[in-house]
Amino acid sequence: MSDYIMDMRRLVGHRPLLQAGASVLLEDERGRLLLQRRADCHLWGYHGGSVELDEMVEEAAKRELMEETGLQAEKLELFGVFSGPELHFVYPNGDEVSNIDHVYLCTSYTGTLRPQPGEVEELRFFAWDGLPAEEEIVSMNRLALRAWVERKRREAQV
Repeated sequence: MSDYIMDMRRLVGHRPLLQAGASVLLEDERGRLLLQRRADCHLWGYHGGSVELDEMVEEAAKRELMEETGLQAEKLELFGVFSGPELHFVYPNGDEVSNIDHVYLCTSYTGTLRPQPGEVEELRFFAWDGLPAEEEIVSMNRLALRAWVERKRREAQV
């Protein structure tokens, strides 16, 4: 958690914070999506986190990907910006956020896959038509994942 978010939490407690997120949907050469099982709630999700003060969103996405997976994005393409009630989230500790998530697609990367200790329990690639059930996915990631599946479905029909 960033120093800024921790400072805000000291001021507002668990009340909702508006949070800018930077996330990555990482696809391997077979078009499979890398997901992580989160240590905080034991649900699947993609890679991302809060943008730090004065940090460029794309750099935050690259940083979060590296921290959580050990992989370095060579190129990111903006996939979409997601917000609204589905991105309101209450963490297990009671902290509430309303996310505005800038989600990037990455198909070019380097590095050795390794889960971040204490934050990521497991990393696994999934085919677009074989993702975990929606109730096994962290709620704030469902909207973007639905959009990704729809994109893959359209690509498969071509």
